[in-house]
Amino acid sequence: MSENKPDFSAMKEELFYTPKHASKVLSADEVAAADAYCEGYKNFLNDAKTEREAVCVSVAEAEKNGFVPYEFGKKYVAGDKVYYNNRGKSIIFAIIGKRSLADGVRIAAAHIDSPRLDLKPNPMYEDNEIALLKTHYYGGIKKYQWTAIPLALHGVVVKKDGTVVTVCIGEDENDPKFVISDLLPHLAQEQSKRTLSDGIRGEELNVIIGSRPFADCDEAEAVKLNILKLLNEKYGIIEADFLSAELEVVPAFKACDIGLDRALIGSYGHDDRVCAYPALTAILETENPEYTVLSVLTDKEETGSDGNTGLNSSYMADFITDLAETNGVPGRICMKNSECLSADVNAAFDPTFADVLERRNAAYLNKGIVITKYTGSRGKGGTSDASAEFMGRVRSMLDKNGVIWQIGELGKVDLGGGGTVAKYVASHNIDVIDAGVPVISMHAPFEVVSKIDVYMAHRAFKVFFAD
Repeated sequence: MSENKPDFSAMKEELFYTPKHASKVLSADEVAAADAYCEGYKNFLNDAKTEREAVCVSVAEAEKNGFVPYEFGKKYVAGDKVYYNNRGKSIIFAIIGKRSLADGVRIAAAHIDSPRLDLKPNPMYEDNEIALLKTHYYGGIKKYQWTAIPLALHGVVVKKDGTVVTVCIGEDENDPKFVISDLLPHLAQEQSKRTLSDGIRGEELNVIIGSRPFADCDEAEAVKLNILKLLNEKYGIIEADFLSAELEVVPAFKACDIGLDRALIGSYGHDDRVCAYPALTAILETENPEYTVLSVLTDKEETGSDGNTGLNSSYMADFITDLAETNGVPGRICMKNSECLSADVNAAFDPTFADVLERRNAAYLNKGIVITKYTGSRGKGGTSDASAEFMGRVRSMLDKNGVIWQIGELGKVDLGGGGTVAKYVASHNIDVIDAGVPVISMHAPFEVVSKIDVYMAHRAFKVFFAD
């Protein structure tokens, strides 16, 4: 009887869905390649803390690889590399493929905005000889996480004469930093009675920027005057110039390795630069593709993708339509036959907060890129929900090319969920599915990802462009 006993272990290996820790599947050389790839990613995180900076850094890298500005109405041929810079805050990179645009394009779409604090239009004030800046938070944040950490100020100021001034204070090791104060525990009895979400209120997110007045100055608000004088000397701006500025407050710390094994990366802005960087590097490493390929790095996802630099606008569809119609193909035909990986993050399983995730359908660190068939919240509200056919196509492509991947959804059914750009891409009749990197502490000022997962995202987008 024992000689005829089935090999149940082999049967389980064949029949069960059991995603493994990637380091148990990959060779030592592949793990080393992931670590090396992520050194470039850490540099990107440090250099591109805002959507404007991400566009600038990406364009610089693309131009080194032969990409040139796109000219609307011009007919391009196979192998041409172009980019369309949309107002300095979103960008499309494209390589023209060998096939007709009637066969569609391949799109990797990620966003380059992250939760942060924006300065209000009239932000600066003085109170009891402390100069502060008023902020308006951008995207979904836990407000208490933004107090008592070093902060930097990034952005642009457009002066009355139209001159654009770039501002970056707090990133150089010799720069001053900024901070939002919190209440000491000795005096926080009433604050502690607030709910966690109300522990710090929006109007309490005030950034300390100075406390020293002009010497021998008897004018009111002498500290504010001193700070404005310093800004005027450095940037040539006056207070009224804040009215036409886009200034963002972001954490001042740098990306770093996490853990004694250095397997993880901690940083501000993983959501969604952890997908934007692989989408960028994948197209930079692509040569002479069969299909025309696009990497779309977009803005405004954290606030609903609205505005003319978000994917709820027409700029991507207009680009594809122009590309197709200059080659004699109706834009709607091109988009009908197109495919997109909506490159966005998912929540990684955190054993400290395991009760909000359903283990069988959660994403895990170190198990590769996570494919999310649908997003939305509760009854799949606000999602495109990829078809089984497209899910099968992506699954087959990843397996065929040895890309480590897993399935995942964003939390238990009744607890929440989230949205991505997928539904805005799908609105143009394009097949789309979410594919990205699992993140711990998503939307915090300091998020955590796995190096192997980042590298698998790069490989996934690269094989998608080549498939």
